[in-house]
Amino acid sequence: MAKITLKDDISCLKRAVRIWHSYAPRYWTFAVIQRILQRVSAYFSLTMSALLLDEISGAKEKDRLILFACLTVLGGFLFSVVTRVMQMKTEVLDSQNYYRYSQILFDENCRLQYEHLENPDVRLLSERIDATTRTIYGGLMQVLYSVPNLIDGLTELILSLSLTAAALFATASGQFTGILKGINSPCSAALMLLLIAAFSFLTAKLRVSRQSRENDARNEISLTSRRYAAYGRLWGSDMAVFNLHRIVLDEHKKYTLHPPWLQKIRKIGLVFGALDVPKDAAMQILIHLYVAAKAFCGAFGIGSFVLYEGAIDRFVGAIDNLVTGFTEIRFNTGYLQTTYEFFDLPNKMYQGTLAVEKRDDLDYEIEFKDVSFRYPRTESWALRHISMKFKIGDKIAIVGENGSGKSTFIKLLCRLYDPTEGRIYLNGIDITRYRYNEYLSLFSVVFQEFQLLAFSLGDNVSAGFGYDGKRARDCLVRAGMGEKLNDLDKKAKEEGKSALDYCMGREYDIEGIDFSGGEEQKTALARALYKEAPFVILDEPTASLDPLAEAAVYENFNKISKDRTSVFISHRLSSCRFCERILVFDQGQIVQDGSHEELYAGEGKYKELWNAQAGYYSNT
Repeated sequence: MAKITLKDDISCLKRAVRIWHSYAPRYWTFAVIQRILQRVSAYFSLTMSALLLDEISGAKEKDRLILFACLTVLGGFLFSVVTRVMQMKTEVLDSQNYYRYSQILFDENCRLQYEHLENPDVRLLSERIDATTRTIYGGLMQVLYSVPNLIDGLTELILSLSLTAAALFATASGQFTGILKGINSPCSAALMLLLIAAFSFLTAKLRVSRQSRENDARNEISLTSRRYAAYGRLWGSDMAVFNLHRIVLDEHKKYTLHPPWLQKIRKIGLVFGALDVPKDAAMQILIHLYVAAKAFCGAFGIGSFVLYEGAIDRFVGAIDNLVTGFTEIRFNTGYLQTTYEFFDLPNKMYQGTLAVEKRDDLDYEIEFKDVSFRYPRTESWALRHISMKFKIGDKIAIVGENGSGKSTFIKLLCRLYDPTEGRIYLNGIDITRYRYNEYLSLFSVVFQEFQLLAFSLGDNVSAGFGYDGKRARDCLVRAGMGEKLNDLDKKAKEEGKSALDYCMGREYDIEGIDFSGGEEQKTALARALYKEAPFVILDEPTASLDPLAEAAVYENFNKISKDRTSVFISHRLSSCRFCERILVFDQGQIVQDGSHEELYAGEGKYKELWNAQAGYYSNT
């Protein structure tokens, strides 16, 4: 891994601030103002107390005492009110930041090219970012607190340094001998500044060393978090049947009750704490004695002495806090670089500029011309020399054994991937020349692993909010959900709402409705109908059903899809025999093309598969 430079720190931090500013523009304003006000308020109180003490121990003028007392009370009240308002606004905004962070990651995931979603390296990268955030609040979440802390430390240092320097360089009038003469000399003040600089350098070195060792230990937390999250996905029937909870529980105890990383961090804290405490104490004692000697010589009064003593305590603390802040930023840079690596994944899909023609007659023609494809990071061909065409209204079945290239063909058709070789044309024009989203709008696909969300039934059918209720109901009825809708209507009438308003599942809504697997499949089919796309594709969404049930679903969908081009994918040949045209895939190639009667009449892969499947069902 390349060494991280100061330039990297600044660049990563600036980008993180810009990202957060675009999602939470007001947070920085309130957080920074609050930190500055807190520090200024403390020094205001300290300064006014010093002025009151000087006046009490000096001239004791009544008017000045009243003025200082009023300023102290009024100023303290105003600072308190404004600081509290800023703090409340910051806390409200801060409570929303984790959700904003989720939104940032969600937006970046939506931007990803489909290829990255199937890339295990990208998934691992995403899991590393998630684990870092959950376990040590590293990456973008760390910036939310490190920047205000840095501003806080800088403000404290500037205010305390000015007062500390005033205390060090203050001189008393008169003649002094011996050690008091040296203390009252500017040379001694310069020497004290050199000691402070050396103290700051030593603090920085120790802090960097400590942070480095703690970060190594915390990396184990990130790994443990990812492992435990993987075990968490096993909850369910497998856990009960195989008693897998024992493994999860053992791992949980190992890494949470007596974790090695925690022992390391404790040991590191003890070692460096043993160095920090005497170091800080020695520095404070030395400066306090020096300032006390200055006060003894008469360089300043008792009020200023109290002011300088307080400033010195804060100055030593400010150095430690500022070094800690810079160190946190330095070590967070590595986590930010990991985050940006994910954000900067390239989208290599060519974004065309041509608009897809909107045709009322749906007269579209798709042509594959000598198309070959292999997945990224593989050497074997998933598809090889595919040439075929189909037009609107065709009812096409794509059949073949598992791994023969059926789903890959659909991914290329929907332009989730671009061909490695060859071209795909829409009405004679290369599909890469069309605007990407407009081309995608031509297809409505029900994949084998379709996804339904924990939203309302109507939202799921329309794939969005603000749906047409009549149209959604019509699609559900056509997909075979009429009986379910009637049952929901009866329940909805009692509760004063529509059947489409019920949430799918009870994950987020206790009043939600649980749907069976078959009902979910029909809902996915209704969603495909609702889109009213020219091309409708069923990529084995019914693979979990028995052959007869799958055949019934396919035949019914063939009827209700009307004049749309329909593509049916299945490894069960009996489910697609009704199609006018059947493409037989084998080892990434189309080896046969024709109707069921034509293909079965001759010799070839189709007849081989048909007889094998027919024999299996007759034997069982």
